[in-house]
Amino acid sequence: MKTITLPQAEESAAAAASTARPSRLLSVDVLRGLTIGFMILVNNNGDENKAFWALKHAYWNGFTPTDLVFPTFLFIVGISTVLSLSSRLKQGISKAKLMLSIARRAVILYLLGMVVNSFPLFHLDTMRFYGVLHRIAICYLIIGALYLISPGWRSKAIIAIAALVGYWALMRFVPVPGYGVPTHGVPLLDRDGNLAAWIDRQIFSAPHLYERVRDPEGLLSTLPALGTALFGMLTGIWLRSAHTLVQKVRGIAIAGVSCLILGGLWNITFPINKKLWTSSYVLWAGGCSMLLLALSMSVCDLRSAAEDKKDRSQRSPFFTPFLVFGTNAITAYVFSELLASAITTWGPRANLSFAGVWYHAILSIVPNGPYSSLAYSLSFVAVCWLFTYVFYRQKIFIKI
Repeated sequence: MKTITLPQAEESAAAAASTARPSRLLSVDVLRGLTIGFMILVNNNGDENKAFWALKHAYWNGFTPTDLVFPTFLFIVGISTVLSLSSRLKQGISKAKLMLSIARRAVILYLLGMVVNSFPLFHLDTMRFYGVLHRIAICYLIIGALYLISPGWRSKAIIAIAALVGYWALMRFVPVPGYGVPTHGVPLLDRDGNLAAWIDRQIFSAPHLYERVRDPEGLLSTLPALGTALFGMLTGIWLRSAHTLVQKVRGIAIAGVSCLILGGLWNITFPINKKLWTSSYVLWAGGCSMLLLALSMSVCDLRSAAEDKKDRSQRSPFFTPFLVFGTNAITAYVFSELLASAITTWGPRANLSFAGVWYHAILSIVPNGPYSSLAYSLSFVAVCWLFTYVFYRQKIFIKI
């Protein structure tokens, strides 16, 4: 197996855990792979207007399955950070060396985000400095440092609660210049008149923001996103406890249901909103992620442990499609984004991109709008999977 190390907040593995304190879990890789596959699927609809509702983000307040993708990946980053750092600390690597490694990984991950956002034209006047990889890099840097400072769970829980409550207080009570106090001068979570959007407009001009007047991965909403990563870290700490695997699955499931209840209740006064990463959204999405992990552990780890603790990934081809993406997650994501940018920028004619040619070819076979859009998305995922499968087959895992 060849391991190429780039900055990565994940522990790539294709083996089931059979000990009380696992350093790697098959279920985590499987869930990561499922998340990345779905992320590529929803990011590349053939026709955004015709795609099924479940494959599109909620317009503003509300929640769709697509809104679960990013927080689930960030949640897994938190888990993997614990598993990776605890394993390396056990090997005797100093905290100072690990901190340098974390910082280096975060910087390169952020720079990868700049490449993804700007490819293939790299125009400085429209360059976006926020993004998915940027947010992962920042959250990874912070939670990695927090774990090295103290590996215990209490400080992480306190910081997560403070992040969620603090963000709610800022969005609810701080007056937005030019708009007023939320719920008084301006509606709570107004699309343009919210504090997060206002701050982003003060930092960057419209061409640098994803939605011109706001950015879904903006500065202030990184605070509750940190809460998502900390939920993952708390889950990772729980996975390293001395409890049995069954107890761990049960505990994660109970925590997931609890988060769903709390998120649903908070939604009444602080709506679930992915683009603002509201505190209720963190709880709701976190609950869904925990339940998915509990399900993945039941399917992967519990069955593997029951079968004489053998590596189920080697015994059944069922997990392979997920492990291809799950063991090279960032590689798959970056390739998908670069490919999408390339085929939508270039084409056989000025008014026809390669993506347009691809989609219209599918449309001629599947004339139904939603289904043709889905067919395009699935074919795009297949291309990315085949690319990543080459690495998997050669046992090359690029750790980012």
